[in-house]
Amino acid sequence: MLYHLVSQFTFDGQPANEPYAPASLFEEGFIHLSATPAQITWVANRFYADVPDLVALVIDEERLAAPLRWDETPDGRFPHLYGPLNREAIVDIVPVTRNP
Repeated sequence: MLYHLVSQFTFDGQPANEPYAPASLFEEGFIHLSATPAQITWVANRFYADVPDLVALVIDEERLAAPLRWDETPDGRFPHLYGPLNREAIVDIVPVTRNP
């Protein structure tokens, strides 16, 4: 499983009958994903500390329609989705808790 962190409000604001396409897809060319609990916690604390309604989209990588790549970043190796996230790949949405 892979995970994408997002505000529930932001996710709900996108049309439910279309693939999910966050701003990063248009700004950077990919969707940021996490693959481990450590990555989820690190991303949540670093980039989403002020987001009260943070959720993780739980993604079945076998169902992805867009290309998935594992890229080296200054902060480690992370999965990135190079295209919109098809709704069929989202198998759950769970609240995320951050470290104090």
